[in-house]
Amino acid sequence: MNIEIIPFSSQFAGEFQKLNLAWLKKYFWVEDHDREVLGNPEKYIIEPGGNIFFVKEDGHIIGTVALMKMEDGVFELTKMAITPESQGKKIGQKLMEHTLNYAKDKGWKTLIIYSNRKLENAIYVYLKYGFKEIPIEANNPYTRGDIKMKLDL
Repeated sequence: MNIEIIPFSSQFAGEFQKLNLAWLKKYFWVEDHDREVLGNPEKYIIEPGGNIFFVKEDGHIIGTVALMKMEDGVFELTKMAITPESQGKKIGQKLMEHTLNYAKDKGWKTLIIYSNRKLENAIYVYLKYGFKEIPIEANNPYTRGDIKMKLDL
């Protein structure tokens, strides 16, 4: 397995959207908030100060994750998706490690994740990397979100 993690490039914006839409349709549904962000990641993620990473294997994009700015020093770790055929190979964990190192290098204070309890493998990974469950606000950005987690960097 020859993988590399690369930063956002507009040439991969379509891959970001495609990976996330496939994941959302498999497990949940696509919300208006998703359509906005996935349809224009540069406006909603990159320009406000966030970033998107891609996992590339043998020239193909097989995974992605985004860091979306919520406020100074606080970012939402969001839109993590790995192709079905690449799941179970610890690629998500490599992507998580890369993302955490990036956030620490930037001097950010906190990462937030909104997720759903039925995603047991994802929750396990978040806990493994030190995220702790915190109360979720009633008006969280995702109707499918039933758990909020926080990591102080």
